Amino acid sequence: MVPLLEMKGIVKRFGKVKALDGVSISLEKGEILSLCGENGSGKSTLMKVLCGIYPSGEFEGEILFQGKPLVAKGISDSETLGIAIIHQELTLVKELSVLENLFLGKEIETFGVLDFDKMHAESEKLLEKVKLNVSPETKVGDLGVGQQQLIEIAKALSKEAKLLVLDEPTAPLTESETEILLDLVQGLKNEGVSCIYISHKLNEVKAISDHICVIRDGCHIGTRAASSITTDDIITMMVGREMKQLFPREEHEIGDVVLLVENVSAWDKANRSVAKVKNANFALRKGEILGISGLVGAGRTELMECIYGCYQGKHQGDIYLDGEKLSINSSQDALHSGIAMVPEDRKRHGIVPIMGVGRTLR
Repeated sequence: MVPLLEMKGIVKRFGKVKALDGVSISLEKGEILSLCGENGSGKSTLMKVLCGIYPSGEFEGEILFQGKPLVAKGISDSETLGIAIIHQELTLVKELSVLENLFLGKEIETFGVLDFDKMHAESEKLLEKVKLNVSPETKVGDLGVGQQQLIEIAKALSKEAKLLVLDEPTAPLTESETEILLDLVQGLKNEGVSCIYISHKLNEVKAISDHICVIRDGCHIGTRAASSITTDDIITMMVGREMKQLFPREEHEIGDVVLLVENVSAWDKANRSVAKVKNANFALRKGEILGISGLVGAGRTELMECIYGCYQGKHQGDIYLDGEKLSINSSQDALHSGIAMVPEDRKRHGIVPIMGVGRTLR
């Protein structure tokens, strides 16, 4: 039986740097292949070669899809064949609705007029397929990162994808959102859709994969059946040596209280009668790591935004830093006080992409 995908001897150079050095992989119909490797090992570069982001002529080697040579001049060529890639950085247009994102560039027309009724019906089918209960008219920017990830997959399915490439899909997701995504990928496999799955979360890789391929320094180290390889084996292949202590615990002295949060409450931005956080109290000591857990919607993000001064809804409570009561009305106030925050949506709230690195850091 002819494999769905074969990539043979792929070499990709950036100047004098060889990012990929003769990498070969193959994939059967309905198979889930996971790519593992350290940052910079070449995983994403290999997928960009596959999808036409690096077009034919810019790399060496051969790609066969359904037994035929794949010569992609751009990503639209690979999409036409049924290859869809979902990047770690989501590509949805936040100001458009779910429906508009799903059919952007391939709108349904009847007699030359946009057929919104038909697109609405098709949107509902796609959303049902990815088990996402939102209206097609909902603005994408109003949805959480996990929901947007599912919309990206629905968009890929609308193109009748035969091969789905997922690049770090669960990196921004909660545990419950991750379970939904993994169940969805497994369901697509059962329908005959193949998947290349890139992740650093080895427990996910082991749970979902048929085969696991390890790439190190641009070279193919090996491909093994998921059932025949341990997590320690994967790590050894990734780093090139045996790792005996992944997370050694270091004993250190816990100091005095640095941050004290008292009676912090926050209300829903749209409905002030609904409390998102109710009288939260905790103390954080010097040299301590404090974990805050809870289900989606429990108020974790809202609590952190209150401390950082960027929560847009009604909120109240007292915050003390080194015993001094703070008046934080903006993120700038928090920064001046010595408090920094890494937000949930890094691209949207953590950086300014149009600014240079130096200015962004300042």
